[in-house]
Amino acid sequence: MAWEPWTGCYPVSEGCKYCYYYGLYSKRYGQNNIVRTDEFYKPIETVFMPRKKITKYRIESSKIVYTCFTTDFFLTEADDWRIEAWQMIRKRPDLTFLFLTKRIERFNVSLPDDWKDGYDNVWIGCSVENQETADARLPLYISLPIKHKFIVLSPLLSSIDLSSYLHGIDTVRAYGESGKEARVCDFDWIIDLKKQCEAANVQFYFVSTGMNFRYKGELKKINPYMQRKIAKDLFPSNLSEDEIVLV
Repeated sequence: MAWEPWTGCYPVSEGCKYCYYYGLYSKRYGQNNIVRTDEFYKPIETVFMPRKKITKYRIESSKIVYTCFTTDFFLTEADDWRIEAWQMIRKRPDLTFLFLTKRIERFNVSLPDDWKDGYDNVWIGCSVENQETADARLPLYISLPIKHKFIVLSPLLSSIDLSSYLHGIDTVRAYGESGKEARVCDFDWIIDLKKQCEAANVQFYFVSTGMNFRYKGELKKINPYMQRKIAKDLFPSNLSEDEIVLV
């Protein structure tokens, strides 16, 4: 279940260049005006069931709510809206809210007063794409009071040493870059990341090869419909389809 309380975004680092939503060759390129959407109140909206004569929440209990996956939860322009978004998240402890950010340095802005060590129903993932962004974002990220943490390498643009940043991390997920302008993802980087995670006892998932995938020294162009399947075949796991659809 997706929840996009606001829309619009703009680049913050190299990984944003060919963003599948707002990058140079995307349909939404140039839509960097941040606006609140019509579904802002979606988590607390109700619907009336005439046959059962009951009113229930539009989003049913126990759902994973993929939040701000076409934007960033910590955008400066959303600071005031985020206060109300946190209130709705707190009101629905029966849902799991999951979101990614490339702006983890803004975590404390508009944070609710009762956050303490985090809400049980919130998973916050930090997205990085190379060693530079990993070294810039992850030291802060691992120090923050978040109960459920995961690192997303998307798009993975280089080899990355995560070994210093895996304490307290639930999972690491890696994605090659999609789209016709995609930069190369090398399988050797994936193998190395898997070894790092195994040494730290952290689950690692290779979710998608991306369009341009170097495998055993040979560069291959992967059909978009095969990118997840090939990644899963290379690293079989118990990751469900629902869990795979993260970006």
